[in-house]
Amino acid sequence: MIKVAFCDDDLDVLNEIRVFLDRYRVERNEEISYTAFQSPLDLMAKVEKGARFDVLFLDVIMPGENGIDVAEEIRNYDSNIKIIFLTSSKEFAVQSYIVHAYFYQLKPVEEESFFRLMDSVLATCEKEQRSCLVIKCKNGISCIDPKKLEYCEVICRTLYLHFVDGTVLETIGSMDELSRQLTSYGGFIRPHRSYLINLEYVQNIFCRSMTMSCQAEIPIPRGKYNEIKNAFLKYAFENRRVII
Repeated sequence: MIKVAFCDDDLDVLNEIRVFLDRYRVERNEEISYTAFQSPLDLMAKVEKGARFDVLFLDVIMPGENGIDVAEEIRNYDSNIKIIFLTSSKEFAVQSYIVHAYFYQLKPVEEESFFRLMDSVLATCEKEQRSCLVIKCKNGISCIDPKKLEYCEVICRTLYLHFVDGTVLETIGSMDELSRQLTSYGGFIRPHRSYLINLEYVQNIFCRSMTMSCQAEIPIPRGKYNEIKNAFLKYAFENRRVII
């Protein structure tokens, strides 16, 4: 189920969005739950307590709080939420990109444009949900693309997820559980109890270690070389790589 939140100090706007969303749910036969907030402080209190939403309609100009600042705070807890700013001014359009806003919608919001916007954002959410893995990170919740995960290592019970763009995410969890979650995506193996690697990014395999694309060296325990080599060759053949 898709979870939507909207925050606006104008009660008329909140009621209008409620009506639009109720009609949208019926016409599109979508399972959508929603929560309305008239105060950004109430919204942040919910987020800080662990509430997570897929889509957030957020007013930019509210008494005592700027919507852009609220969005920055929310990004500390959730990097994946789709933020759609609602405003009667174009003044903050450029700033909205700093917090990776999904859209900047000028008021008044027409029902037809609302429906188009919902069609677009829900399609994006559903596509990401099919291809992403949600993990609880040190600073909140992140939706990661397993294809971009190069390798993972565990150090003192902390998991460090290394991505191809150099990003590293920290999470407290079990390597066994992460390995289980990644099984359905294919291409992931554990050459060592402290490492989980994506075979797509293996550069070299030697008797005692392997090198990843980022030049990280992963140890290979004694007696596991053939098992790892065979797993890599099988993966390479299945993905139509040329083996010399």
